[in-house]
Amino acid sequence: MPGPAGATIDGGGSPLTVAATLVRAGVIRPGPPHRSAGQLRALFSWGATIAGGFRAAAARSPNAEAVVDERVVLTYRQLTTRATRLANGLEARGIKPGDKIALLCRNHAGMITCFVACAELGVDAVLLNTGLSAGQLAQVIEEQQPAAVIADTEFDAVLSGCPSRALRLNSWYEEGAEVPLTLDDVVDTASAAARKPPARPGRIIVLTSGTTGAPKGARRPNPPGIGAAASILSRIPLRAGERILVPAPMFHTWGLAALQLGMALRATLIMQRRFDPEATLKAVQAKRPTAVFAVPVMVQRILDLGDDVIKKYDTSSLRVVALSGSAIPAAAVTRFLDAFGPVLYNLYGSTEVSWASVADPEDLRRAPTTAGRPPLGSKIVIRDVDSGEPVPTGEVGRIFVWNDMLFEGYTNGAGKEVADGYMATGDRGFVDAHGLLFVSGRDDDMIVSGGENVFPREVEELIAAQPGVRECAVVGVPDAGWGQRFAAYIALLPGASMTEEDVKTLVKTGLARFSVPRDVYFVDELPRNATGKVVSRLLGD
Repeated sequence: MPGPAGATIDGGGSPLTVAATLVRAGVIRPGPPHRSAGQLRALFSWGATIAGGFRAAAARSPNAEAVVDERVVLTYRQLTTRATRLANGLEARGIKPGDKIALLCRNHAGMITCFVACAELGVDAVLLNTGLSAGQLAQVIEEQQPAAVIADTEFDAVLSGCPSRALRLNSWYEEGAEVPLTLDDVVDTASAAARKPPARPGRIIVLTSGTTGAPKGARRPNPPGIGAAASILSRIPLRAGERILVPAPMFHTWGLAALQLGMALRATLIMQRRFDPEATLKAVQAKRPTAVFAVPVMVQRILDLGDDVIKKYDTSSLRVVALSGSAIPAAAVTRFLDAFGPVLYNLYGSTEVSWASVADPEDLRRAPTTAGRPPLGSKIVIRDVDSGEPVPTGEVGRIFVWNDMLFEGYTNGAGKEVADGYMATGDRGFVDAHGLLFVSGRDDDMIVSGGENVFPREVEELIAAQPGVRECAVVGVPDAGWGQRFAAYIALLPGASMTEEDVKTLVKTGLARFSVPRDVYFVDELPRNATGKVVSRLLGD
């Protein structure tokens, strides 16, 4: 494997360690000979694609619950049967291998059926963000040129300006609504004939978050084998047969990870179409999930409910609450561990590099802002901004990652910077003496104030830790005297009070003078996209 001559943090990755991880998680486990043989046949024929993973799970555990949403419960056998019929029905309507199908869906069983059907057909699934505007959707669809668009009925209005040449199917509709063609229509009238693996496996195209510009399509690779699951499982102790509640949107790489890990673990995926903090606690009490896949802002919203509301619900079934997608304030990490116990895991990664590191509960207790350590089969190197050489422990530089799941490039032909086989994340950070990674911020978040390089995160952490602060975002703005200074946008909890002078005094006391915000704005809430990331370009609108 390629690598720099200098120091890295290495998650290891011998074949024996990979096998031991999969055995410990129950991915590899003795079973009835005929079912184990069927499982292996599916993986051998279809590979570690979504079609292969769900077919293998159906062969091994046909009657296990695969997906639960507010309307249906489907076993692995039922899900794969529906997916095959959907693939046959789409093919009968002119969809062929190599085409693209755009999915604009919230989390539900129909979306998972579409994932599997696309993989069986050998078409690329383009995952559309449910928060995109009509103009952004039109731009993405024009660029991707899908042969079909499968969308929930609620998105008809924002899709109305998109090209009409694509086949349109409705994936979720309210009772009594008049819709021209639904997934059920296609499935119920299609052949159930078995399919053969396509010549070229279909891929998944995930859109970047678009927080600083137009979203780009990123081609995600199919895993090279079931060993890819061992990477995350080496740091997040999920087990076969988990019940996984998934409020993280499945068009996002973290919701997608729940799907891919779930099929390897023959888990039950409990779908949550719309996130609501108290409804999530009710679902944990009622449906007894053992794991939750969420984005950080969801945890913050649950904590906002207050201890009295949180304690009303029995959440003792939870062993794992796994987060990814953005930074989570240190104060929220500590409060969550205090309220729910040592169940919190935070994965740092991106659409482009998949995963880079995972912080487990012990790491987060020691250092709530840490991004953790690289999992099995991953390496991280911190490079000097100017020379590109690896930097010493404790020094901030650019973060580069190596693993087997680096993306294959953007659909517009662009790519990410790669050095010695390692891909740039676009972030800067450092590794401490304990081998823990810390992310200082995005390359373009850093400002130069009075000749000093400063990142907004430490300012955000300081302000967010104050009583009464619900959330905070800090961004760089021009300054006549210092070149650049920070502006702070703060949302307070109901009844809380804070002034601009309070904020400036706080930062002046706790940090260097060039970290003090030039401007302080109090807002009702921060503008966020559908995955919970703050959209910096909308601050101040």
